[in-house]
Amino acid sequence: MKQLRFLTHVLLLTISIAMTHGLGHAQAPAAYQEAIVSSSTTAHDEAGDSQSPSIHGPSDQVSASPCRLRVQEPFLQSSANATAATATTGTLDYTPLSPRCKFNLFLKQTHSPYTFLSSGFQATWAQAMGQWPHYGGGTQGWAKRFGATLADTESRRFIQTFALSTVLHQDPRYFPSRKRMLMARVWYSTTRVVVTKNDNGNSAFNTSEFLGALVSSAVQNAYYPRHDRTFGDTMNRFGGALSSDAIEDILREFAPDVKRLFRKHAPKTVLKIEEKLPIPPEDKP
Repeated sequence: MKQLRFLTHVLLLTISIAMTHGLGHAQAPAAYQEAIVSSSTTAHDEAGDSQSPSIHGPSDQVSASPCRLRVQEPFLQSSANATAATATTGTLDYTPLSPRCKFNLFLKQTHSPYTFLSSGFQATWAQAMGQWPHYGGGTQGWAKRFGATLADTESRRFIQTFALSTVLHQDPRYFPSRKRMLMARVWYSTTRVVVTKNDNGNSAFNTSEFLGALVSSAVQNAYYPRHDRTFGDTMNRFGGALSSDAIEDILREFAPDVKRLFRKHAPKTVLKIEEKLPIPPEDKP
C-alpha cells in the first residue's frame, strides 16, 4: 500500500521557500502558471505586443508564456493553427522552461486544492489502517499523519520539479503521447518516469525523477517515527514515489479525454455549477 499511495504537498515549507526567493509576487493566476508547449507555440515579447517566429532560449516571461505541467495535445489543433504549425515545424516544436517557470510549476502544485484533499484522505486512510502506529490515535495522531503526507510530496516536488530539473537541465512537464491506441498510450505514460526531455528538447533518462525520489525518501527519515527509518522502509518509499508518479502520468495522459466526455454528457445544471466553482480552468472537468 505504501508503494501505491499518492504523495502530497506541505504548505509551511512552500511559504518559507516563496519568502526566501522573493517570488511570491511573481505568481500569475493559476490558469496562467502553466507553460503551453505544442507545435504551434510562439514566443512572446515582455509586453505581449508581438510574436517571434522562432525560439532562441528558455521562456522567462511567466505572464506571456504561462506554465503548465501538461503540454497541449499535439493532435488537437484547429485547421488554421495546423497550417501555421506545419509552416513552423522544426523551430517551434519545443520551448524550454526557465528556472523561474519551473519554480512556478512547483508553487502551482503547492496551493492546489487537491493537495489538501489528498493529504486529508491519506491521513484518514493511514490512521484507519494503523499505519505509523507511533503517531498515536485521535486528532493528534491524525494531524501528525496529515503533516507527514504533506511533507512527503512537497519536499519531493521541490527537489524534482525545481531543484534537480534546473541543475540537470531537464523538463519537469508531461508531454502527451502522439499515439491513438489505448495500450500504446498507457505504456507511453507509465514510462515517462524513466524518459523525459532535456532543455534542448531531446529525450533523456529521467535522472531528476529517480534522484529526486531517492533523496526525498531519505529526507523523510528526519520526521518519520524511528521504527520507520530503516533502509527497507526508505526503499519502499522510493518505490512508492515512482509508482505514484507513474499513476499521475497516466491520469495526465487521459484527463483530457475524461473532461471531453464529461462536458459532452453532463447535465447543463451540473455544468453551470462547475463553472462557478473557484477552480482553475485547466483543473476543471
